[in-house]
Amino acid sequence: MTTTVAVIGAGPGGLVAARWLAAQGFEPHLFEQAPVLGGQWSGLDGTSGVWPGLYTNTSRVLTAFSDLPHGGDQTFLAAGDIRRYLQRYAEAFGLVDRIRLSTRVSGLSRAARGWTVDTDGGAETFDRVVVASGRFQKPTVPAVPGLDSFVGSEGATSTFHYRGADRYRGKRVLVGGCAVSALEVAAELAQGGAEAVVVTQRRQRYVLPKFAAGVPSDHRIFTRYGALADERLPRSVVDRQLRDIVTEAGGSPEQYGAPRPDPSLFAAGVTLSQHYLPLVAEGRIGIRPWLTSVSGRDVTFGDGSTAAFDGLIFGTGFALDLPFLDDDIRATVGLDAVHLDADRHTFHPDLPGLAFVGMWDQSGGYFVPLELQARWIAYTWGGVIPPPDPDAQRAAVDAYRARRGLPQKTRMNLAALTFARAAGCEPDLGAWPDLQRALLFGPLAPSSFRLEGPDALPGAAEAFARDAAAFGAITSTGFTDRERECWELLQSH
Repeated sequence: MTTTVAVIGAGPGGLVAARWLAAQGFEPHLFEQAPVLGGQWSGLDGTSGVWPGLYTNTSRVLTAFSDLPHGGDQTFLAAGDIRRYLQRYAEAFGLVDRIRLSTRVSGLSRAARGWTVDTDGGAETFDRVVVASGRFQKPTVPAVPGLDSFVGSEGATSTFHYRGADRYRGKRVLVGGCAVSALEVAAELAQGGAEAVVVTQRRQRYVLPKFAAGVPSDHRIFTRYGALADERLPRSVVDRQLRDIVTEAGGSPEQYGAPRPDPSLFAAGVTLSQHYLPLVAEGRIGIRPWLTSVSGRDVTFGDGSTAAFDGLIFGTGFALDLPFLDDDIRATVGLDAVHLDADRHTFHPDLPGLAFVGMWDQSGGYFVPLELQARWIAYTWGGVIPPPDPDAQRAAVDAYRARRGLPQKTRMNLAALTFARAAGCEPDLGAWPDLQRALLFGPLAPSSFRLEGPDALPGAAEAFARDAAAFGAITSTGFTDRERECWELLQSH
């Protein structure tokens, strides 16, 4: 008898989970509240924070799943390209007819046998459930005294609801935050005819251009070496190495006229944006300390200065929002606006048959780790790999719970290696001598996780060689002096 799986969400996480579950003989049923698939990439206001003019900050190599590369040689893709890619992916793996569009899940609870999923159409029972409804659905706007009194003509909103620069042409706009959406929106506004654009921030982050010296920055910073270094080297060494990568690619913010960030990249944080710092250097984007109060159109900042604005746009993060979970599940995973207790963001030992996809916060693109997490779930439930040890799961949950209150953002390479190891598809460096340099210092391309383990592909080595060489001769066997120094340092620990 076929095992049924409800997959809540038909964005990248839900689609890739359904693809791998179907490959293991499960019968996935996808529920999508929007009238189209794609999740964030649908571009629909209210359910998506992707605006029409957005381009990816991640390269085409790392914004793809292992079974379906992008066509063409465009490095960074438009939002519409990603939406069409996900449609092609759903068609390629027979997922389209499995998706119930315009179907909002209002409840999820345990049943006598399996799980009950409530929708507007009624209640249904499934053997298992994957929650893939998205981590970035509920934008948070910080409490600022007087914010409700703002009377600027364009109002106060979040980057989640931003849909382009046209309405702000000739206007004075304040953008709150220093994460990627805030900087990208600020840059688009400055180039799109706004009279003035000011960014207000709590601290200055390092800013990595998404493309430097002919290489996408996600190929530089999200490497397997970086993940291994994080595990083996002192934190101060990893901090310095990452800061060097960032500043060598794009300089340090103070060189552009922005405030000087903390010497520690971990303390300051890092954001990807191609145009933001050059626009600061040109005086087209101003920077102020964090705002302390609002009165009418006037905003007062931490340095005591005041300025009038027509619009406020906040790019200040998201709250974890899973309103359909019943009280039992919420209590078991300790759900709040930031945390969800689960072994490696996926399983909880007291909720067998339930898995979460894409519920962690990270820097870098999600496509590669999402696929690896989906494979782990499918292989675990399909019996391809041994089930997780419940005691080990509880230890992992306890360790996560102990970190509550600390920064939770991870890096794409750390998440990808975590899931690859769990799924049994991390490639062995010693087995691929001709690809060793690429596997260490090249991109964590999805093809590299089809070299060995379950669902290894005969042509994966050639595909990975092409992916790694797309922006440089990374597949050559000889390390550069710096790479060899890093590799020897890693081996000594």
